[in-house]
Parts: sequence; C-alpha cells; structure tokens
Amino acid sequence: MTRILIADDQAMIRTGLRKIIETETDLEVVAEAADGSDAVAETMRLRPDIVLMDIRMPVLDGIEATRRITRTVPSTRVLILTTFGLDTYVFDSLRSGASGFMLKDAPPEELVSAVRIVAAGDALLAPAVTRSVVEEFARGPARPAEPQSLAALTPREREVLDLLARGLSNPEICSELVISEATAKTHVARILQKLDLRDRVQAVIYGYESGLVRPGTSATGVIIRLWQAEREPWSRSAS
Repeated sequence: MTRILIADDQAMIRTGLRKIIETETDLEVVAEAADGSDAVAETMRLRPDIVLMDIRMPVLDGIEATRRITRTVPSTRVLILTTFGLDTYVFDSLRSGASGFMLKDAPPEELVSAVRIVAAGDALLAPAVTRSVVEEFARGPARPAEPQSLAALTPREREVLDLLARGLSNPEICSELVISEATAKTHVARILQKLDLRDRVQAVIYGYESGLVRPGTSATGVIIRLWQAEREPWSRSAS
C-alpha cells in the first residue's frame, strides 16, 4: 500500500484528488494539508511514501515545503501538482528535491500512474515539462560545479555521467561504452549516491549546471531519450 499526503490550499482540489486516489486498491490517502507548513509537519509525523504538493500555498509555498521534506524525511518523495507550468517553478521544484512535476489538468489515469512511478523510485516529468527543462539548460551558460563533487567520481563514472546527462538510457550507455547492463546500473547508482542526486532527471540538470554537457548540445535528442528512459522498467534511481 502506497501512503499519500495531499497538500493543496483548495479544499475542492484536495477532495477531487482523494476521490481519484481512493478508487485504487494499492493507494491510500493518510492525511491532507492546506498549506506548506502543515504539509511539512504532517510528513514528519506520518512519514508518507508520497506527498502530492501544490506550489502556491499560504504560510509556506510548496517549493520550500518540498525542500524541507526532502531534507528531513528523505524516504518521502514529492510529486508536484500545479496549474502553473512556468519554467521557474519547474526548475525550483526539481532543485528542491521533487521527484516529479505534473500539471493538474492531466487525466486521472495519468495522475495515478505518476504516483506509482514516483513511489517505485523513478523520476517523472510530463513530456512538455521535460522539454522545457532540457531546452533551458541547453540555452543557458554553463555554471561550474563545486570541484570536489566531480572529483569524487572515477574517470569511468564521469564518462557515464556525461552520457546520462545527455539523456542516454542504460542500454544506450552499455552500447556506447561496451559494458554490461549490470555494470551500467552499478555506475549509475554510484554516481547518484556520490553526487547526492535523487534520480536521472537531476543528473541531467547537474550535467548542464556543472558544464559537463556544454550549451549548444542538441536538446531534442536529450528530450526523447530522457522521456524514454523514464519509462524503462529498470531506469529507477536505484538502478
């Protein structure tokens, strides 16, 4: 049973989300919160598997609430649900540690699927949001990462990170480096652990921010490959 907390300042939205979730036998709503502060407090008290988090809420917004939750209760994963698809919200949400970002106008079946994907350890972005993220980092100037972060990686891990940040799936990494699937999965898991990244989406962002992937890289291929990788059964953050 996947335990879920719904955080939204609109009672009607919370009720609608609860009704959608409660039709599924493997999902359970354990609490609701009307603002970010309550969401943090209830998460610390109940330790749900997933928090469905609105962005614009009183007292404490969803982005700061997500940041506090992912720092204090790392076992809980946050799926952002919002009516706003503005780039700044996407970037801030992902940097705060969110594992997914979906718009509220998504069909109910997509919401349920998103909850299961994130609960399983995958990262999830709606295709339009993925495009926005990758294209923004492809356009923007590279920002150097802290030297010690990349220095923690072995030369082979840096090669894998470069391919991962370009959106290559595990099978494509295997083909590019002529390594086995098990070896690729091990490298990905170690990279995410060493760099304190939650999933492949954050690895893409890290690749651009660190300068490992330079501006001007074709964003289209990255978008397609990342979209496919998110849907592979073995593309979880632990794999």
